[in-house]
Amino acid sequence: MIGMGTIINSAAIVLGGLAGYFAGKLFHQEQQDALTKACGVSVLFIAIAGAMQGMLTIDGHALVSGKSMLVVLCLAIGTMVGELLGIESGFERFGEWLKKKTGNSGDPQFVNAFVTASLTVCIGAMAIVGAIQDGILGDYSTLAVKAVLDLIIVAVMTSSLGKGSAFSAIPVFLFEGAVTLLARLVSPVMTELAIAYLSLIGSVLIFCVGINLVWGKKTRVANMLPAVLLAVISAYLPWGF
Repeated sequence: MIGMGTIINSAAIVLGGLAGYFAGKLFHQEQQDALTKACGVSVLFIAIAGAMQGMLTIDGHALVSGKSMLVVLCLAIGTMVGELLGIESGFERFGEWLKKKTGNSGDPQFVNAFVTASLTVCIGAMAIVGAIQDGILGDYSTLAVKAVLDLIIVAVMTSSLGKGSAFSAIPVFLFEGAVTLLARLVSPVMTELAIAYLSLIGSVLIFCVGINLVWGKKTRVANMLPAVLLAVISAYLPWGF
């Protein structure tokens, strides 16, 4: 069934949110803060692994780094575009709307939890590639693996940041569902190089999410999202990075 991967992934996030919500009541504030930082450190290492996979290559017996210019240009230009568009503010307004509609107006952490969790589980090539595989081949195995990872991540985030994290299932459902439905149009465009560039820049953005989890909100990661689109476009330029 096409779209099953999106359903499984979204359901896993909801289950992770429920598990984290009830488990979170067992911990004191200091322990919840410790969980947040532990989750942040985990996200940092996941992001580093993804970024290094994209930037490092083996040349003979030497390990060579590259694509530095790609990272700099995509992040700089993408962030400028995102700041002008106010993407982060849009996420926050949607979070505020959700907070009121779900009766969580008294939760001061709801919006931060929603935005942080949404960025963590939405960004990355796994969501794109998995949704394309689901749409074209009906193969949802990649999204099923992602669902397990997201369940754990959202459970930890919910226990430490609050129940707003569970509502990240909404943007995941909309994003992956849209890519799945449009997969027949997207798949010819997404070459291996485009996916590699997307994965690299996506990993850098996930690293920024980890920074915010460990040290508090320092970076408006949502405003950096256009960098992912620029990474895909860069794969079709006549010169390489």
